[in-house]
Amino acid sequence: MASTQPRTAKEVIAALNLAPHPEKGFYIETYRDSKSENERATSTYIYYLLEGEAGQSHWHRVVDALEVWNYYAGAPLKLSLSWNDGEPVRDEILGADIWNGERPQIIVKEGEWQHAQSLGDWTLVGCSVAPGFEFSSFEMAEPGWEPKGAEK
Repeated sequence: MASTQPRTAKEVIAALNLAPHPEKGFYIETYRDSKSENERATSTYIYYLLEGEAGQSHWHRVVDALEVWNYYAGAPLKLSLSWNDGEPVRDEILGADIWNGERPQIIVKEGEWQHAQSLGDWTLVGCSVAPGFEFSSFEMAEPGWEPKGAEK
């Protein structure tokens, strides 16, 4: 029988064997497609947990791959997106309450800047990346960097 007791971030981190992620939060790669193109997996999948007390993750992007974020558990997550082109940053809410504007899935296009923030104690999401994620294609902004168009 499933537990109805609330769980802590530490319990989820331990249960899923998550490790610290460079952009903040915790993750584990759960699948790397054995099919490849030019020696790169065609897709990869991770669990990612961000605690509310950690604040927002660092601005980052995957320069050559599409990301699909899926909501799994915990509080909703605010995902801020920007092309760094002077247009305002777009905020999307990843969560289960579709009747109040939350979405269980958000697409981040290749090269699009992003950062995330849990809107509660913690949020567990999944990120699918195609072609597969490689740290060599991951760019993290310097601390304090904000995209053009971000409100100060």
